[in-house]
Amino acid sequence: MAPDRPTDDDTPSDGPTKDDIETRALRRQQAERAEAERDEAGAAPTGEAAEAHARRADKADYLKEKLEERAKAEREAAVEDED
Repeated sequence: MAPDRPTDDDTPSDGPTKDDIETRALRRQQAERAEAERDEAGAAPTGEAAEAHARRADKADYLKEKLEERAKAEREAAVEDED
């Protein structure tokens, strides 16, 4: 029996919406960007370049966090709409 609330994979019981799919794609993109920038920071030839890459990684992490908040708000709104 399907639950009446979002499942463990953060989707409403009737399946993901276009917004869910777009938000997930953006979160995944930011996670990949953060990882790549951290790798670049480790391989940077100068301290200045390493700092720039680290700042970019931090920004990508921040954006990923904001996208997670957006996804949570979208799920909560979907649950409220069902009521």
